[in-house]
Amino acid sequence: MTATTSSPPPVIRLADYQAPPFAIDTVDLVFSLGVEHTEVEATLSVKKTGSAKDLILNGRPDTNESGQLLHIAIDGVELAKDRYVVDDEFLTVKDVPAAFTLTTRRRLRPSGNKSLEGLYASGSGLFTQCEAEGFRKITWFLDRPDVMSTYTVTLRADPARFPILLSNGNKVREGDVVVDGKTVREVVWADPHRKPCYLFAIVAADLASRDDSFTTMNGKKIALHVWVKPSDLPATEHCMESLKHSMRWDEERFGREYDLEVFNLVAVSDFNMGAMENKGLNIFNTKYVLARPETATDVDFSGIEAVVGHEYFHNWSGNRVTCRDWFQLSLKEGFTVFRDQEFSSDMGSRAVHRIDEVRKLRAAQFPEDRGPTAHPVRPESYQEISNFYTVTIYEKGAEVVRMYQTLLGPELFRKGTDLYFARHDGQAVTTDDFCACMAEVSGRDLKQFKRWYSQAGTPALTSQGSYDAEHKRFTLTLSQSLAPTPKQAEKLPMHIPVKAALLAADGTLLPLRRDGQDLGTECLLELTEPVQHFVFDDIAASPVPSLLRDFSAPVTLTTDDHEDALLVRMAHDNDAFNKTEAAQELFLRHLVDAVTALQAGKAAPSVPTKLVEAVRTTLKAAIAGADPALIALTLQVPGIDVVGDRLPWADYASAHQAREALLTTLANSVGDELKAVDDAMSTHLDGKPYAFAPAPVGARSLRNLVTGLRFRTSPTTSAEIASAHLARATNMTDTQAALAMLASTSSPARDAAFADFYQTFKDEALMVDKWFILQAQSTRKSALDDVDALLKHEAFSLENPNRARALVTAFAMGNPLHFHEASGRGYVFLADQICALDAFNPQIAARFLTPLTRWARQDPPRQAMMKRELQRILDRSGVSRDVYEIASKSLEA
Repeated sequence: MTATTSSPPPVIRLADYQAPPFAIDTVDLVFSLGVEHTEVEATLSVKKTGSAKDLILNGRPDTNESGQLLHIAIDGVELAKDRYVVDDEFLTVKDVPAAFTLTTRRRLRPSGNKSLEGLYASGSGLFTQCEAEGFRKITWFLDRPDVMSTYTVTLRADPARFPILLSNGNKVREGDVVVDGKTVREVVWADPHRKPCYLFAIVAADLASRDDSFTTMNGKKIALHVWVKPSDLPATEHCMESLKHSMRWDEERFGREYDLEVFNLVAVSDFNMGAMENKGLNIFNTKYVLARPETATDVDFSGIEAVVGHEYFHNWSGNRVTCRDWFQLSLKEGFTVFRDQEFSSDMGSRAVHRIDEVRKLRAAQFPEDRGPTAHPVRPESYQEISNFYTVTIYEKGAEVVRMYQTLLGPELFRKGTDLYFARHDGQAVTTDDFCACMAEVSGRDLKQFKRWYSQAGTPALTSQGSYDAEHKRFTLTLSQSLAPTPKQAEKLPMHIPVKAALLAADGTLLPLRRDGQDLGTECLLELTEPVQHFVFDDIAASPVPSLLRDFSAPVTLTTDDHEDALLVRMAHDNDAFNKTEAAQELFLRHLVDAVTALQAGKAAPSVPTKLVEAVRTTLKAAIAGADPALIALTLQVPGIDVVGDRLPWADYASAHQAREALLTTLANSVGDELKAVDDAMSTHLDGKPYAFAPAPVGARSLRNLVTGLRFRTSPTTSAEIASAHLARATNMTDTQAALAMLASTSSPARDAAFADFYQTFKDEALMVDKWFILQAQSTRKSALDDVDALLKHEAFSLENPNRARALVTAFAMGNPLHFHEASGRGYVFLADQICALDAFNPQIAARFLTPLTRWARQDPPRQAMMKRELQRILDRSGVSRDVYEIASKSLEA
């Protein structure tokens, strides 16, 4: 059943928080499991913590046909009907004693639960998803994160139908029992650690496991199991290795040891999220478990490593210490994203991972900060909590944690996290508690820094340099501003850490001296006022500033750098982030000039000779042995979405024209170097087995980039070049790169390649997802017609979130050129899918709204069409609370 609304849903406010009126010390759950009917008996040990007279528990039906109350008793005595009231939102038990045991029994229908929240059926198995408020679809409970209990779970099922029965904690008993004259398998699990109900999970399915073990730093042996469909077992090796690496890394980096006897990880193909950190029983989308070189790209392997790490790290940052209320969501998610980013950096190339992290932040979170749903890292209010699982909470929250480490230094930061885990183990706490630990170990006043939690928006940083040749003094002026966001018109200055260095004209790092102190060649500037001046002495000549090194704060930076200064940084900066940033800025400046000219009906300016030569020099560095991954990132021309962000309105058609012209010019100007780089990378790759390691990953990324450039040398040879690349591919990374090129052509080779791919992989769901994505993101003129046709394909289903994302949002988010075509057809297409989805999976429907919420970046005709579709979505009968909140806020803005 979908929670619907005909009027605005109530607003939940942080300011209204009150501690729970009851504590639930123990939870005893007994499940009699079946796909069509499951009965769950819940026995709760309840105590009053305040003066409340009635016990009010959350509870929602899982489908239209089920969720009814079968039995209710206090201390074993069944309640008369006038002692309780049950509706679609709550169970109210009247006039309860100070301490008592409440027992309820409820019938569920997992097969009809298409929301994939609560207990639902997928394939031949039963699975749960309880974060944020799914537990109330399973049984009545105080469904809030600050109610922490210990759980004992009994699972009973037909062993032929459900041979594997899993829940949180440790298995304490297993065997056959007779229930109502039938012999069933019974497995009992007990979790000794107090947890909120959103971390509860069960799995009942026919699964096979990859088994291994891990010995902790204190000598405890942990049994490890990755559970999948039997046919998927060969694709789980990387997942298991990532888990073991995560466990060791968390011990070494954060001192965190695993605390149960077993760790179970289960893959399911129907899942709204990437994965879920349920205590000791992580449930994963198959996308983040299954990987073979023939079916998974380097990006897929990296994603599995990161997500496995993320969910495992939650064992402490989220489970052992959880959030007091959902406004504190970034306390666990932002902190854990930071931890998984650091883990991935240590497992691979730190520089490459950092650049990727920042580009993703800018592509997704910065637009959210500018849009109608902008909100702080710690929101002040919400109408539907599932809408706050956002890039602001996760990725910007991670940047806030990273800034603590930048300001305090690694040693004090580790002391702060040690104090946080020790002080708050077993508690539900707040971002203020985390900050207090950092302030205590460092002795620093972090009150101003906490504005990162309460103020929405991306701070805008501006730098200006002034050189005094007579006194050999360089003055750097930094200023900050923060634009108004919804419900936050006035903003106060932020505390912004800015890592800085100064380069000589030949790229040499200059020694830094301020206020009589020698600072080495890099220093940390702390901007706390609207405008501050930083003076550096003993500077022999006008320097080139290298600011915001390693992207030390999530801000936009506008500098007074001229072209030559950017070329110096591109060629010589020892900070990998700023080196690639200089190249991106050079590309962007040209592209913006070209779009401006095209909009005025003029010819685009020619590509600057200095830029072409810089690209040539960078390619030659790769041939000479420079890191190919960093070269690939440096030469990756910004996408049209990035160009659009620099324009008064996002003219994607002109941006695409300008970008294609730039790529073609570069390809034809440095053709010899492109061929030489291809040969050099092929020497490292050809004839060698696939390996997910920094060196081959970097070589593949650079070879695919130069192939993409050579693809543009001539329209008559493009399909031939892509087909040749496809023919030499021995792994999915190269196969996907070749197909992405072919997808934007209209050659017979394109149709043949996609037909062959589908026939080869039609029985592997993740591969079919790739097949849809590649076609949805094609830039050829018929892209939207292609997408419309794919809606009717035998392999498409809107009910599977992965498949829906692979076609619908791959087009709406990943193909701005055609989604925003002037007719408005793209907007109608997306709105139609959202309306269909909202009937059974409002969480996914609400997330699909994002492209329409960014109407303010378009020209007036497109704005009107996008707002019309948002209004159409809102005007439907029975619109869900999830969709209502996002769509209404977007229109209010």
